[in-house]
Amino acid sequence: MKVRLSDDALAIACGADAIARALTAGGAEVERVSSWGMHWLEPLAEIDGVGYGPLAVPDVAKLLAGELDDKCIGVIGSHPFLARQTRLTFARAGKTRSLSLEDYTATAGWEGLSLARAMSPLEVVEIVAGSGLRGRGGAGFPAGIKWRTVLEAPGDQKYIVCNADEGDSGTFADRMAMEGDPFQLLEGMAIAGHAAGASKGYVYVRSEYPHAIAKLEQAVRLCRDILAPFSVEVRAGAGSYVCGEETALLNSLEGKRGEVRAKPPLPAHAGLFGKPTIINNVLTLAAVPWILRHGADAYRDFGMGRSRGTMPIQLAGNIRHGGLFETSFGVTLGDLVNEIGGGTETGRPVRAVQVGGPLGAYFPPALFDTPFDYEAFAAAGGLIGHGGVVVFDDTVDLAEQARFALEFCAIESCGKCTPCRIGSVRGRETMEKIIAGEQTEANLELIEDLCETMTFGSLCAMGGFTPYPVLSAIRHFPEDFRRAKAHNTPNLEAPDDVPAR
Repeated sequence: MKVRLSDDALAIACGADAIARALTAGGAEVERVSSWGMHWLEPLAEIDGVGYGPLAVPDVAKLLAGELDDKCIGVIGSHPFLARQTRLTFARAGKTRSLSLEDYTATAGWEGLSLARAMSPLEVVEIVAGSGLRGRGGAGFPAGIKWRTVLEAPGDQKYIVCNADEGDSGTFADRMAMEGDPFQLLEGMAIAGHAAGASKGYVYVRSEYPHAIAKLEQAVRLCRDILAPFSVEVRAGAGSYVCGEETALLNSLEGKRGEVRAKPPLPAHAGLFGKPTIINNVLTLAAVPWILRHGADAYRDFGMGRSRGTMPIQLAGNIRHGGLFETSFGVTLGDLVNEIGGGTETGRPVRAVQVGGPLGAYFPPALFDTPFDYEAFAAAGGLIGHGGVVVFDDTVDLAEQARFALEFCAIESCGKCTPCRIGSVRGRETMEKIIAGEQTEANLELIEDLCETMTFGSLCAMGGFTPYPVLSAIRHFPEDFRRAKAHNTPNLEAPDDVPAR
């Protein structure tokens, strides 16, 4: 009997390795594959296309005996969570062995690179630009514009840098792509290298992802000859959230302090080691091979408005069906949370959803009709960011969450600019006064002024986006910021069960 089991870091954290050992001891042939992304069911075993999960070691004997009906989810590919998705970037998820060149080649791997190398660099750039692909790392900047700028920039040496410093709360798509389909990322980087005239690439992976780093390093060794003359090095991050900002990342890659650079010059003109550099997120580069194989128009057919293609959305937090859901832009936030995610894990009402990481806005249920689209979220005072959706039930205290956002910024700030370095600290102190009920209205007004300064005065998105969670929490959940004052006010009325004198 062959049993397929994920070797994704999340599956391993849930006990997949122990289950693999028990299956082997029971006489089964175990094949470790990438994750389907249905995280609430991990460890998830597959036998002849049928899934069983979440498994524990005591379930193995019943599984091998064909008696584990209570954990059978039916044919995995037909599961409603997967059937509703449009998987382009994660088309191989759950189906292939991550470090098998045979599996990758058999599923159209390297076809995009072959097609690209048969074209001129400008033709490749035009395809990427025509697809409408935008950066999936947070800013949503059109990839084609960035690629064209580097192509046209003079320079004897150019670089491709993959930003894999995935640090936003509730995000894991980069990790899944690197661990489950590393060749696809490397192929996308090689295509970018051909398009821009770059011979060297770097993948900057956060140090907290040891499994992804190991997978990528092995994948680079396995496909070195295929990528040539383009070459790739994998570098571990510096353990700093702000190194996810592209210029701080470049400083870190150069061995310097992870500190934001002033712009201009843009990295496309003077990036790594002062040379023209394309910096794209994992998901951006991983989408490129599909675009080259199927064409710009095919990719543009998905999505809405200026948000084209698909987005691997990550459902996390207090949610029943947490995992990766890749779909076209346009699905509503309410559908993601309630229909696809199944509501809260606790069964309590959803009170708030934070989209876009720790610097993303908090959305109340009243805004759940907002479509997942860059412009729609911006119009509603939020941002999509890296596509992380974190759900909170009605026990959450949004004043505490606002305080945490400012504290997070204070801890993670690189210290380069005053609005971020000092503003975050003063903001946290002021928010603590609000929570304590001290001069609530005056301090709320002070917070708004401070947020305006941080938005327009910070050098990068670290300080510039911190006001998103703070102001959205105040705007949509004002009662949480005035509750402390009410608690500190003496109750001069006698309770109903105590007779008045």
